[in-house]
Amino acid sequence: MEHLAIMKKSWGLTDKILTGQKKIESRWYSVRYKPWDSIKAGETVYFKDSGGPVRIKAEVSKVMQFTDLTPKRVEQILNEYGDDDGLEKEKIPEFFNRFKNKKYCILIFLKNPQEIKPFNINKAGFGAMSAWITVGDINRIRKLYKK
Repeated sequence: MEHLAIMKKSWGLTDKILTGQKKIESRWYSVRYKPWDSIKAGETVYFKDSGGPVRIKAEVSKVMQFTDLTPKRVEQILNEYGDDDGLEKEKIPEFFNRFKNKKYCILIFLKNPQEIKPFNINKAGFGAMSAWITVGDINRIRKLYKK
């Protein structure tokens, strides 16, 4: 499977994947959404900032899933993995406040990140608010990129 992660541009995490500052992509949920139980080592994740083209891809080296989270466990996960998730220490309290009531967390460990020729996507059928799309082949949703 191939995956597309749509990132919040304002968080500024996408470029950290390329520099190696961000080695983990985390997703926090109140209910289970993709890529829960649908991503595994060896698969490819493509990344784009909201409103921009797809421009980065990385390979999945490992996946960890956490259930039945409590605020204490959320804090532990952020403290243990936050640095590799591209979060500065001083921003962890901000992210804790955002995630403290989430019940599920998935950590996707990334390797071999690379910048690729940008392309747009067609999200038709995936929901306008989808932040993660899983497809058999990324070319199924690829569109020409026009600057």
